[in-house]
Amino acid sequence: MKKDALTIGLVATAHSASHFFQLVLAPLFPLMSQDLGLSYSALGGVMMLFFAVSALLQPLAGFLVDRVGARGVLLSGVGLMTLGLLVMSLGGGAWPLVLGAALMGMGNSVFHPADFSILNGRVSPAHLGYAFSAHSVAGQLGFAAAPVFSAAVASAYGWHAALLTAGAVGIVVLILLLAYSHVLHVARPPQRRQAMAHDARVLLSKPVLVCFAFFAVWGGAYVGLSSFGIAAMQLQFGMSTALAASAISAYMLGNAAGMLAGGVIAVRVPRHDLVAVAGLLVAALFLLPIAAGAVAVALLPLVLGLTGFFAGVTYPSRDLIVRAATPPGAAGRVYGFVYSGLDVGSLAMPVFYGLLIDRGAPQGVFYVIFACMLLGALTVLQVQRGRLSVQRT
Repeated sequence: MKKDALTIGLVATAHSASHFFQLVLAPLFPLMSQDLGLSYSALGGVMMLFFAVSALLQPLAGFLVDRVGARGVLLSGVGLMTLGLLVMSLGGGAWPLVLGAALMGMGNSVFHPADFSILNGRVSPAHLGYAFSAHSVAGQLGFAAAPVFSAAVASAYGWHAALLTAGAVGIVVLILLLAYSHVLHVARPPQRRQAMAHDARVLLSKPVLVCFAFFAVWGGAYVGLSSFGIAAMQLQFGMSTALAASAISAYMLGNAAGMLAGGVIAVRVPRHDLVAVAGLLVAALFLLPIAAGAVAVALLPLVLGLTGFFAGVTYPSRDLIVRAATPPGAAGRVYGFVYSGLDVGSLAMPVFYGLLIDRGAPQGVFYVIFACMLLGALTVLQVQRGRLSVQRT
């Protein structure tokens, strides 16, 4: 148990750092725009570059994990994200930001394939539900800490210092992982050259493709709520920015609580597909009255908190579903491929959400998120059907 706990703690720390790095830049945009003379669309393009590089390289990172091992790839990812932040912190124009975003996107691409390869290879099956729960919660905590951290440092010392200090956090995490690198080692099974030549075939199986579709749909839903939820609620309900932001914060807190509960449920309930489907359907049902404008403004934080809780319950079960669809020795490339769906969904949907708001239909944002949750539930059912058909053949 101690060995499992140490492995889970190290991987969760790395995952929390990756999420922390993702959100540490956005709160600095007002200061950077004023100091560097860059428009918000230009700064948004920097973030788009980060996600595009991450999405393109994540499947390749999965292959690399399976070929050379997860430990070195994970350490490289932390190092690249740290280097990207340091490059940004020293820059005085657009190009350092572009270079830093590219380096950070390269680093970010490795975390899911490396993390899940280590967890699946080092943690006992009885504790995997808890491991996946801790992994997800750690990511949420990284998201929550980043805006507060960067805003606090920047208000006192400027945006350069905020990025430099964030880079120092990355160095500390890297030193910690290096000190316990032996815990992150996963023995790789011997693979024949012929098998290695056909590595990509596993990604074309129906369960894996449907898992990718699930993450793409979920990425589209998540970016809608996290990036456009505040503006949509302000326009639809006429509420203040502070109250709308508190409603999104309630969703995030509920999401983290649901992940913790989901880990316990995943260990005790073997039908992970039913847990995931039920959680998504209940979350969608809480979201529908918001889209219809049938929720009192004062109750929006409560309703969104419950939405986040039931969505969070599904996280450990969905990761176990991916594990069940993964052949032995293919964890890196399968998790790398399916999790790249999150980046694809995050890239594909923002323009659509923006158009809905620009055309005076802010409620459309919540209807689209509701539809994405229903589609997510359908994809989980398709994964289960695909696995059953493979077993019959």
